[in-house]
Amino acid sequence: MPNSRYFIVQKDDGWVIQFGGDDFGPYQSRREAMLFAVDAAQKLGEKGQNAEVCLLGENGHFLLEWTYGRDAYPPRL
Repeated sequence: MPNSRYFIVQKDDGWVIQFGGDDFGPYQSRREAMLFAVDAAQKLGEKGQNAEVCLLGENGHFLLEWTYGRDAYPPRL
């Protein structure tokens, strides 16, 4: 089964969650965006999907930050 990935990206003065071609937010902080993305990914994971949350790093590459079934929920950010 393919992974469902949530991407956390800094945009203008805030942070957004990108998922399924849509942007959600803005959020005031990276931490706030991460918490919302992890919560959404947890719900997909509970429905049997492989869910992950990735963060856009300073080098322009996405870094895996949280994976359903591997990392603690609620997350320790």
